[in-house]
Amino acid sequence: MADAKPLYETYNRAPMVFERGHGVWLETVDGERYLDFAAGIAVNSLGHTHPHLVEALKAQADRVWHLSNLYEIAGQNRLAERLTAATFADKVFFTNSGAEALECAIKTARRHFFVNGQPDRYRIITIEGAFHGRTLATIAAGGQAKYLEGFGPKVEGFDQVPFGDFEALKAAVTDDTAAILIEPVQGEGGVRPLPKEMLRDLRDLCDEHGMLLILDEVQCGVGRTGKLFAYEWAGIEPDIMAVAKGIGGGFPLGACLATAEAADGMTLGTHGTTYGGNPLAMAVGNAVLDVVLEEGFLTHVNDIALVLRQGLASLKDRYPDLIKDIRGTGLMLGIQCAKSNADLVMAMRNEYILGVPAGDNVVRLLPPLIVSAEEAREALNRIDAALGMLSHKAQAS
Repeated sequence: MADAKPLYETYNRAPMVFERGHGVWLETVDGERYLDFAAGIAVNSLGHTHPHLVEALKAQADRVWHLSNLYEIAGQNRLAERLTAATFADKVFFTNSGAEALECAIKTARRHFFVNGQPDRYRIITIEGAFHGRTLATIAAGGQAKYLEGFGPKVEGFDQVPFGDFEALKAAVTDDTAAILIEPVQGEGGVRPLPKEMLRDLRDLCDEHGMLLILDEVQCGVGRTGKLFAYEWAGIEPDIMAVAKGIGGGFPLGACLATAEAADGMTLGTHGTTYGGNPLAMAVGNAVLDVVLEEGFLTHVNDIALVLRQGLASLKDRYPDLIKDIRGTGLMLGIQCAKSNADLVMAMRNEYILGVPAGDNVVRLLPPLIVSAEEAREALNRIDAALGMLSHKAQAS
């Protein structure tokens, strides 16, 4: 007998239906208001219904929605020029998602060595606990068994090493190694920032061996850490970088950025996309940059991050039986739980604040970057109440 439910049952969805949002708040069909410290998993960088983004999307919708990359796309050159001006990159390829941006990054690296006479140099070193997407190549890059199981042979060419183990990473380099792929801050892996010194060492290692450094800033990019991109904190530059999530502010948009040298193999016909870089996405992407690149915007992110970090440190001191560690950077923060992170997510939901579970028993806090100090303090009060409830339950049991 056929299942009556029409959707794939691949999600463990919460029984909540949100009808509208404004700023850092979401409202259900029943009129319940939640502080959104999930932001669509770091996607809604400017919150919900940001007026500048809404106006940009509406204006473009009145002109043209889709053309395909058979033609010049309005807004593509402008967004690419702005991204390259603000970063290390010379070239940009637009996609619909982070996984697609990572696919493009992987292909760019492999193709670079192919056109330069080293076709066997295609292997990429990645970090255990990483998450790079759900395609066959990106689950192989992430290397996590729970995502690989049941999908046939693992895509060849990826070598995982333990998080933070530079010596293991050096030992993994062979003559066939094309690149190192890392998240400057692991998101799904538990909000684990890679030390700045290691990022610098990785840059030096890539230079020493003629390898490419690929950064996955899908979750930690576009102002999330208090810099436009997280690599800036280490004072280095990658050769290739994948971005998505926050760059579209909620509209599906990703991009692969690269130096001209790294992208030298991506010539006519080597890669493509139907929807990537469509006019609607370009309008919204440019609108996001209008706001994020404004003077003082990243200062605001860092100021609010300090409020949250100090408040979370105080909660850790008060609930040592529930909080093991506070980690992260900027407005990409994690509460490592001493007990169940799922219990904390549920307790927070009961206090009308949304968080996101992650690996290593962590609850992610990923508020929109426009969150105010007052809203940050309100969030801390609600998390405090959630922890208090869990503590009371533990004492009563």
